[in-house]
Amino acid sequence: MKTPPSRTLFLSGMDVKVYPDPEAASIAAALLIEQIVVDARAKRGKAVLGLATGSTPKRVYAHLVERHRTGALSFRDVSTYNLDEYYPIAANDPRSYHSYMYEHFFRHVDLASNRAHVLDGTITESLTEAHAALFERSIEADGGLDAQLLGIGRNGHIGFNEPCDLTPERAITLGTRLVELHPTTRADAVAEFGGMDRVIPRALTLGIATILAARSIIMLATGAHKAEAVAAALLGPVTAQVPASLLTYAAPRTTWLVDHAAARAIAQA
Repeated sequence: MKTPPSRTLFLSGMDVKVYPDPEAASIAAALLIEQIVVDARAKRGKAVLGLATGSTPKRVYAHLVERHRTGALSFRDVSTYNLDEYYPIAANDPRSYHSYMYEHFFRHVDLASNRAHVLDGTITESLTEAHAALFERSIEADGGLDAQLLGIGRNGHIGFNEPCDLTPERAITLGTRLVELHPTTRADAVAEFGGMDRVIPRALTLGIATILAARSIIMLATGAHKAEAVAAALLGPVTAQVPASLLTYAAPRTTWLVDHAAARAIAQA
């Protein structure tokens, strides 16, 4: 059941909807994605979704799967492109985002396997640049992203676009590429990998330019541990040191869905 937001803010040119708990925020994200799929299908016969991984989107996928199970939503005319993947990693490694997506979404819905795109963590390093360019061309050939689902890292990253010293103007031109993971990002993956020394230190990530080009951007942030990053992105200066703050460049197309805990540092805004 959909719960209305308890508060709606307008910060940095973006709508910010505050929900009582993670479940309500996740349902709102799932219903927004569903509406985008329905509208895109009606307009051009298909929908193209940019998808995220991590702990936050799990509830979103669970709701989308349930909508599919009841016959309310089909993914037959949908293509998906995932934000990122560790590098190097095999697709069948349980820590890979290939495995994550299969476990939480792909195997439960009628999405064609050749329409589910995840960056390849096994590609030879010398070919990663060409692979990244091909990934972007595939999105473009599909008509661009109708929606991009995002989460925010504790350091403000989106995808694996990590904090950096570039100017905002340069950062928003970054394409899909191989990156080094920030120490905070690696620390947050310790439980998943079983130790800091086991965390894969690099990843392939969709570029900020491609994220910002999506026709709709949905940022889902839940939990008190995300509050500082949410505030930095929405209240602080626009800076590549907080990559999520760069969403202001796509402000009219960006919606933030946050729970009370994640919104605690913007409560007085």
